[in-house]
Amino acid sequence: MKELVNFFHEIGKLKSKPRRGWVINDIKNPESIAEHTFRAAIMAWVLSNRRKNFNIEKVLKIALIHDICEIYAGDTTPYDSILPRNKKKRAELMKTWPRFSNYEKKKLAKEKYKREKRALEKLISKLPLNLKKEIKKLWLDYEMGLTAEGRFFRQMDRLEDFLQSMEYWKKYKKPPQGPWWLWAREHFDDPVLLEVIREMDNKFHKHKKPRI
Repeated sequence: MKELVNFFHEIGKLKSKPRRGWVINDIKNPESIAEHTFRAAIMAWVLSNRRKNFNIEKVLKIALIHDICEIYAGDTTPYDSILPRNKKKRAELMKTWPRFSNYEKKKLAKEKYKREKRALEKLISKLPLNLKKEIKKLWLDYEMGLTAEGRFFRQMDRLEDFLQSMEYWKKYKKPPQGPWWLWAREHFDDPVLLEVIREMDNKFHKHKKPRI
């Protein structure tokens, strides 16, 4: 029980860790990693009900653990490796979607995966063996898309990000939305989630004609 309490204490730190993407966009009082996880889990549960033969329990478990490694690994964005210190230059960079060669993409993804895997293993190292195995299996499913549920939630996770970007844009007129639409066209193909995106666009941007 001691190790479970220690684990619960550690994951509680996610409540005070702001999401990096909003920090570099200079969003006032940005959401925490835990706040992102909460809504992503709710959205995953509700939208999973629109899928046939789906293990909703697995989707929810993946949702709950997918970012816990960030307690030690930190939250990162595609911009971090090219982020200028100058605030004006950084604001200009936020208007674009960073483009990398295939080699650079693989290198950055590999480094991120290794860093987060080490962090996860540190976090769960003293948990009961069955729980440790389950958490690691669920996290690998999310990272690698090993099952339909893992692939669904990987897009679901991004959908919550997209929704949050629109909410901040509505309130602060940032982050710039152009890069988000380029990003969305690269990463979303699930028909249920595409339908949600179109409705989000209509709500926040008043575009009734689908952009995606």
